[in-house]
Amino acid sequence: MRAFEISEFGTTPKLVTKETPEPQPGEVQVAIKACGLNHADLLMIEGRYQEKPPLPITLGMEIAGTITKLGANVDGLSVGDRVAAVPGSGGLADMACISAERCVPLPDSITDVEAAAFQIAYGTSHLALSHRADLRKGETLLVLGAAGGVGLTAVELGARLGARVIACARGADKLEVAKAAGAHDVLDSDAPDLRDRLKAMGGVDVVYDAVGDPLFTSSMKACKPGARILVIGFAAGQVPQIPANYLLVKNITVHGLYWGGYLGFDPKALTTSLSDLLNMHTAGDLHPHVSHTLALENAAEGLALLRDRKSTGKVVIVP
Repeated sequence: MRAFEISEFGTTPKLVTKETPEPQPGEVQVAIKACGLNHADLLMIEGRYQEKPPLPITLGMEIAGTITKLGANVDGLSVGDRVAAVPGSGGLADMACISAERCVPLPDSITDVEAAAFQIAYGTSHLALSHRADLRKGETLLVLGAAGGVGLTAVELGARLGARVIACARGADKLEVAKAAGAHDVLDSDAPDLRDRLKAMGGVDVVYDAVGDPLFTSSMKACKPGARILVIGFAAGQVPQIPANYLLVKNITVHGLYWGGYLGFDPKALTTSLSDLLNMHTAGDLHPHVSHTLALENAAEGLALLRDRKSTGKVVIVP
């Protein structure tokens, strides 16, 4: 089979040919139909991601595909089932062996490409907004990086939850994408005086930040008393240094949200969230946005789109 992998951290990934793996007890072998790319794939290449599988690493964190073999002691799944999964790595390949516990059967209403674009992005925003920030109807939600993979889902879900959504992204084209996803107001992230513009709009109750500084600091200073800030990631490359005295004076709460971490301490929260999201999709309430669908041999191009921030929504690789 083919696999897109790195042999050392900091090196350029390559498409290689290797033996097709056989499922171990508790695993299923999956023919991968689609794999969603994430900013975390870029961090894994550099060795800066919080999880480091043993080298060599086949990249690709979330997949959709069809089960082709069952390992021993697997119940509730069958050969031929369509499933989605977040194995954490191994998705940019023709085949993968994945823990059966991580596989979710897919309804006919969702395509493989949609499912591969769905799990981490929507799961992150759903847990962040509903579970962590307790976003309420009528509140003002600011989404930074609003046209990106997770940001766009935050816009869509925030609007569905009844919030007034302010989308912040770079350039008119991306702001139009955010508007189409449900944003009520849009701001260009390259324009000056973000703090003053947000204050003039009445301030912010919840900040959803997948970008990092300097936008984090400007947004924090536009928060209303009692606001909640969601730290999702640092796509801009700068980790904010948060002045605790500012949090104290304005009674601001900062929540970190690492979606994959829930697999270790509260997996039920993930499965419940994903079930709710799939029901929303089946009802026609969610619309995954995929700006680029590329072949496996073009996976490097897909990663470059993420690195250069030239995509909107998700980039999906289709082996």
